[in-house]
Amino acid sequence: MLLCFSGCGATQQRVGTEQLLLSDSVDRAVDQMDFSLLAGRKVFLDTTYVNPTAVKGQLFVNADYIISSLRQKLSTSGCLIQSGRDTADYVLEPRVGALGTDSLEVTYGIPASSALSQAANAVSGVPAVPAIPEISVGKRNAALSTTKIVAYAYHRETGTVVWQSGNAMAKSDAKDTWVMGAGPLQRGSIYRSPRFAGSRLRLPQLFGKENRQPPSRLTLADAHQFVHPAVLEEQLVEEAAAAAAAEKATETPTTDVMPASHSEPVGDPSEKPAE
Repeated sequence: MLLCFSGCGATQQRVGTEQLLLSDSVDRAVDQMDFSLLAGRKVFLDTTYVNPTAVKGQLFVNADYIISSLRQKLSTSGCLIQSGRDTADYVLEPRVGALGTDSLEVTYGIPASSALSQAANAVSGVPAVPAIPEISVGKRNAALSTTKIVAYAYHRETGTVVWQSGNAMAKSDAKDTWVMGAGPLQRGSIYRSPRFAGSRLRLPQLFGKENRQPPSRLTLADAHQFVHPAVLEEQLVEEAAAAAAAEKATETPTTDVMPASHSEPVGDPSEKPAE
């Protein structure tokens, strides 16, 4: 009976999975930061301690990705990002405490080993011994990414600290499981639903429809349209026209014509009128 359910499956390099894990953990860490205190204020993002030489990730998930995620979070929080420090009222200084991946492999059975083969080759006159193959009932591989980002904001002119984020730390995982050689069954935070050998696995709902609550706040992973470009352009035109009309109304007309003055000769008050 076991032969009927046995199989074989393997996965290749995990470069793509590692990038998904890193980018997902970065997005989750940035989402933990609350920039509402700086909403409506001019903010300069100081990236001195988030530079490519200090933060090295996997291909596209690097310092530039973290900086772009922070800029997006600031913009969606209502902050006015400034390109220069001199025009900003507040400075936000982030730093990266961790950015990396770890892996774990668990084999339920006898793992593959070449120790006996190497020992036999080291002794002369001993026939070659083949390596022991892997004999397992089940196997599980797990990959985990960790990201830690810390930031604080201060007033540019006085240097007074007004806000700090605390430790914004997030983890993402991906798990591959084989049973009797069949697999992998893929699960984890980077997958919306379980997958089998790369294909989405549709599981029946045994207890009715799944009740998914909408997220309480917008995250970096959510698709959202803030305003349609045509509507924004129309609003900008109307605001410009209103500003021009207000400026024109406040202007006072100036003329070179001086108002005429009327004066009558003043007589001697001591003289009496003739009778």
